[in-house]
Amino acid sequence: MACTIVWFRRDLRLEDNPALIAAARAGTVIPVFVWSPAEDGQFHPGRVSRWWLKQSLIHLELSLKKLGSPLVMRKSPDTLAVLLEIAEATGATQVFYNHLYDPVSLVRDHRVKQGLSQKGIVVKTFNGDLLYEPWEVYDDEGQAFTLYDAFWQKCMNMPFEPESPLLPPRRLIGPIGKLQGCTAEELGLEDEYEKSSNALLARAWCPGWSFANKSLDSFLRSPLCDYATDRHKADGVSGAPTSLLSPHLHFGELSVRKIFHEVRKKQITWAREGFAAGERSVNMFLRALGFREYSRYLSFHFPFTHERSLLANLKSFPWRADEGYFKAWRQGRTGYPLVDAGMRELWATGWSHNRIRVVVASFSVKFLQLPWRWGMKYFWDVLLDADLECDVLGWQYISGSLPDGHELDRIENPQVEGYRFDPDGDYVRRWLPELSRLPNEWIHHPWDAPPGALRAAGVELGTNYPRPIIEIGAARDRLQASLAEMWERDAAMKAAHANGLEEGLGETVEVAGTGGPLHERMDVHRVIVHRDVDVSSNSSRRDQLVPEIVPNQFHMQAHDSIMNQRAPVVEDVGEVADTTPYMSQRRGAYGSRPANHVEGNNGVVPVDRTPINWPTVTAVDYDLDSTAESTSVAGHADSAGGTVPVWSQSLNARPHVREGLVPIVPDVRRGAGLSRRHLHASVQRVNLEAMTSSKLADEEDFYVPKLGKWTQHRKRRAKQED
Repeated sequence: MACTIVWFRRDLRLEDNPALIAAARAGTVIPVFVWSPAEDGQFHPGRVSRWWLKQSLIHLELSLKKLGSPLVMRKSPDTLAVLLEIAEATGATQVFYNHLYDPVSLVRDHRVKQGLSQKGIVVKTFNGDLLYEPWEVYDDEGQAFTLYDAFWQKCMNMPFEPESPLLPPRRLIGPIGKLQGCTAEELGLEDEYEKSSNALLARAWCPGWSFANKSLDSFLRSPLCDYATDRHKADGVSGAPTSLLSPHLHFGELSVRKIFHEVRKKQITWAREGFAAGERSVNMFLRALGFREYSRYLSFHFPFTHERSLLANLKSFPWRADEGYFKAWRQGRTGYPLVDAGMRELWATGWSHNRIRVVVASFSVKFLQLPWRWGMKYFWDVLLDADLECDVLGWQYISGSLPDGHELDRIENPQVEGYRFDPDGDYVRRWLPELSRLPNEWIHHPWDAPPGALRAAGVELGTNYPRPIIEIGAARDRLQASLAEMWERDAAMKAAHANGLEEGLGETVEVAGTGGPLHERMDVHRVIVHRDVDVSSNSSRRDQLVPEIVPNQFHMQAHDSIMNQRAPVVEDVGEVADTTPYMSQRRGAYGSRPANHVEGNNGVVPVDRTPINWPTVTAVDYDLDSTAESTSVAGHADSAGGTVPVWSQSLNARPHVREGLVPIVPDVRRGAGLSRRHLHASVQRVNLEAMTSSKLADEEDFYVPKLGKWTQHRKRRAKQED
């Protein structure tokens, strides 16, 4: 009877947990959760997200204990080391876990899988987060979809239905003896000063997988049938016009397959009864669920999208790195009531309605022209349901960075949106008490109210409520000017690339754009998902896809310089000048740090002098050629560090800030970055036999996105060096 470690991550449930159920069938089960903020790097969860995780772990621990095998919780900077330690202590021969698709998890999972396999431990992975795996969905030419409608239509017309949800195991066979671990409290997910604020969250939310099922049942009983008409109401948690299932989905307390099949049952029933309104509501809700699928699909096939626009043209947009604007937006002091109410609700509760998120995000990128990555990272810090893939999709969609996103020149009027989503002003009055006595006529544009109305309501513009931070007309004119500048820069960059003076961005294709005659053709990256090739009998459509780190001579020199000092210090390849006020000092030939200094953990750390075996993931200096803005919460010293891939890097160093790049997010501490701008993914088949012993070679093949594309400039340089 096999002994299996089940590695829990964002799948904190018993029901429809493929990894747990497969392990229960195999024999002894050791459930393990590893809290590793160092591996999270710049995507260290925010306060409210960590509160939810803590409560969910407590709930899961009790449930697993009742089944016979308690959850072993550990805190460590190295997940692989913990799994190997537990495997050695228990004699476990297998590790099972469910797939994740964000770039941070893909890199970590690839490293863990390689490390376990090299020790002779069998690793099996499962789909516990999606209806269809990203490599199962592709267009007629075998390419990845970049339009949501086409993607979702393909999903709804797949030749096989999403698998039905699995029942939880009746019991688990636990290990003999007690394993050393810690409690959820000892993981350090919650600081003492945070507990008083977090106590308020428990009044509105109940984390845990069994409560997630109750929330789904409640939604199916009533709100679902009116979802098509009520989903745009900005009532938030109090009115519950939406499902409120997103936090449960993010932490894996609820299976997306269970939601899909339960909603489909309602759809079939209402179709049989002729309930047309209910059918429309189901279609709308399934479409919303599809956006979650699409977010993981894009994140997997285009793993650079957490830092760079999917549309290559947006690289040239002149974002405004204005800390004053950013602070006013975060604090809800923009002078536009709906925007300010949304941002204050977000800060106070960690939640806001989807339509409010769209309004505040649009205001940030279109009115204020703040870099969309700043807003994305702020949402990551403060949202209760902070989800990297969904966060990236939402902000890229609003900023016009997707082929089917908002038009580049589209600008939402907060006044119009206010009367559309909050016609009676109840939402604004709840979160902006200084405007509570203002009549409905002026509630969404107090700057137009007569002086008498303002005095009667106790409103003094510029004193107890700010004037608009920018006029609507001025914002529209400035956006048009910025777009014109973007197209000029884009044309210049293409001309330079055609003349061999600029490094390219990989293979792209033109797609139909939006936003007027200047925006009719846009460049989007091309990714091959499927080719007609012979597939061995050992492979399966369920095989996990993970990033492959493809080294070149430059990467090897960088690794030797940073980690082993066997080669000369690599010439600085950063494209952001030393004088940039928000970025730390550049490394390399112009840096002042000693050669054995690795950024992270607030000081000099020991250097790993072990030779690297390519292709593997290597620890690198996180400031090297990185433009990532960190949102790690100040005070978490162990959130820096971790292991990141060596993506392809630019060779051009310039004395000025490159177009399309932005400085570090103000007011937050920098953590580990995954910024590698010239990232291109194409799918190839890699046999596990090349990396493991013959004993494990027949266990599994898996596909890997090949990251990195050499340009003619780099090829010429390599030939010269040879």
